[in-house]
Amino acid sequence: MPITCAVMVWCGLQPVSSAALTLDSLLTSAIYSGSYELMERVLKIYVYKEGKKPVFHVPILKGLYASEGWFMKLMQGNKHFVVKDPRRAHLFYMPFSSRMLEYTIYVRNSHNRTNLRLYLKDYTEKIATKYRYWNRSGGADHFLVACHDWAPYETRHHMEHCIKALCNADVTVGFKIGRDVSLPETYVRSARNPLRDLGGKPASQRHILAFYAGGMHGYLRPILLEHWKDKDPNMKIFGPMPPGVASKMNYIQHMKSSKYCICPRGYEVNSPRVVESIFYECVPVIISDNFVPPFFEVLDWQAFSVILPEKDIPKLREILLSIPKEKYMDLQLGVKKVQRHFLWHAKPMKYDLFNMILHSIWYNRVYQIKPR
Repeated sequence: MPITCAVMVWCGLQPVSSAALTLDSLLTSAIYSGSYELMERVLKIYVYKEGKKPVFHVPILKGLYASEGWFMKLMQGNKHFVVKDPRRAHLFYMPFSSRMLEYTIYVRNSHNRTNLRLYLKDYTEKIATKYRYWNRSGGADHFLVACHDWAPYETRHHMEHCIKALCNADVTVGFKIGRDVSLPETYVRSARNPLRDLGGKPASQRHILAFYAGGMHGYLRPILLEHWKDKDPNMKIFGPMPPGVASKMNYIQHMKSSKYCICPRGYEVNSPRVVESIFYECVPVIISDNFVPPFFEVLDWQAFSVILPEKDIPKLREILLSIPKEKYMDLQLGVKKVQRHFLWHAKPMKYDLFNMILHSIWYNRVYQIKPR
């Protein structure tokens, strides 16, 4: 079914020739623009007021889980998409923080997350009782945005039919392509200025072949260090950086000076280094089987990244050196072109990260609509 037909049925609109899109053709930039423009024109969202602070309505704007916080902040303050009357809404946003849920509810060292799941189950039952919209669709027109690794478990069963924007976009743990959204994991260092230190050296001045530094989370990163730590002077592969400001600046300068930034999975498939690489204009090398890249429905990741299977770590240097200089230059230029889609702004801008996430949610909901 052409995607536009579903949109028109859903929104009660007359067909618009410039937006006569098919699902396949949305992969082109021109067609994506039509879908995006249509979203801006018609989409309305209701934000639930229910939910106790700090699990609900308290955005975290700094650190590893900043994606869910920035989206919450910008959505709750939005006047273009948000409506006060739920009867006008096409989508319903449940503004909870998976990080604050873990911080507030989880019993330390208990190794039991059942109470987190039950907390959200109680919340969904309350809004289903108070409003008719949840039961009308079984939650299919409701969405959440969550960046904690535990979010797939926390939202299982009782939120099964919702659209879930998740950093942990792993197809082996319940992430459903076509319904769920891969949420970019952004490490924000300054809540006041999320664009601080943006950019990096031009391609001609990036003399380090590859860079990685980070904790030994999960099974893959120790394998990376086993093969490449101290093995080649042009491969800067380290473990955790020492604490302190100087160390953080050294990390950033390595990102700004390297051709390729290695992004291996941690405990889960996602890594903040993917967006960090784009932020500092370094070509990301994603090594994470079963990871769904953000915005894959509209962005061609082969044009600005290198995606390798985990089994190819022993051949990492060989693979990177085999990429022709012209191809690397194209990849690095591609990173600079897509960078604007991965940036937070205090006031959302066209095609920025807030709007890209929202478009993916809108797109997936429209894709699910069945013609009457």
